[in-house]
Amino acid sequence: MKIATFNVNGINGRLPNVLAWLEEAQPDVACLQELKAPDERFPEAALEKAGYGAIWHGQKSWNGVAILARGCKPVETHRGLPGDPEDTHSRYIEAAVSGVLVGCLYLPNGNPVGGPKFAYKLGWMERFMARAKSLVKLDCPIVLAGDYNIIPTDRDVYKPERWQDDALFQPEPRAQYRKLLKQGWTDALRHLHPDETIFTFWDYWRNSFARNAGIRIDHLLLNKVAAKRLVSAGVDRDTRGREKASDHAPVWVELGD
Repeated sequence: MKIATFNVNGINGRLPNVLAWLEEAQPDVACLQELKAPDERFPEAALEKAGYGAIWHGQKSWNGVAILARGCKPVETHRGLPGDPEDTHSRYIEAAVSGVLVGCLYLPNGNPVGGPKFAYKLGWMERFMARAKSLVKLDCPIVLAGDYNIIPTDRDVYKPERWQDDALFQPEPRAQYRKLLKQGWTDALRHLHPDETIFTFWDYWRNSFARNAGIRIDHLLLNKVAAKRLVSAGVDRDTRGREKASDHAPVWVELGD
């Protein structure tokens, strides 16, 4: 079973690229982030024609998450995170697909550091960690996939000194990420490729992609049941190099029977 995550940076504006990737990569489950579309403008018909059922949690102009399943419709189990009644952002959705529980998240960026957006980032992560803790020991494979907007270690960034003032690289969210892993989650990509330089995001400016000046912020975390089935994991880097591409590349894992 192949499960992927892809921050599409606008589902409608980049739909041809998304459809091309789905046809080539053939993921069984695809978690999409940053839809930038309200619910009524989600391209359900085009995705269904491509062979994918979908559930989604949209938002006009910003945010938005979706889970696609090849040949079936995901069974939604959770939407949003409790703990902040004033939070109206569409950032989390969860579903069961063929015996696997999949959570799709788009964690806040948090910039600028020290302001209300950074406080929101840390608070959202705490609420997500509470949800993750309630899931991690369930007796079924669970994958929490998405754009975490956290650079876990210095190995996950081109020239760490250039990110010292960025919210993605601050000590607080990095500590939260380590705490999340200690619940019993496996960072699949880093687990299988512990020493490799791997990036999942390249900014549009300064020719970042051509220079491979990237960062790793898109992660798939597996509970112990799923981790035992982990066969392979990778990044579809070529997708980032296409015309009108998202600034993220798809990341995937493959689980055996």
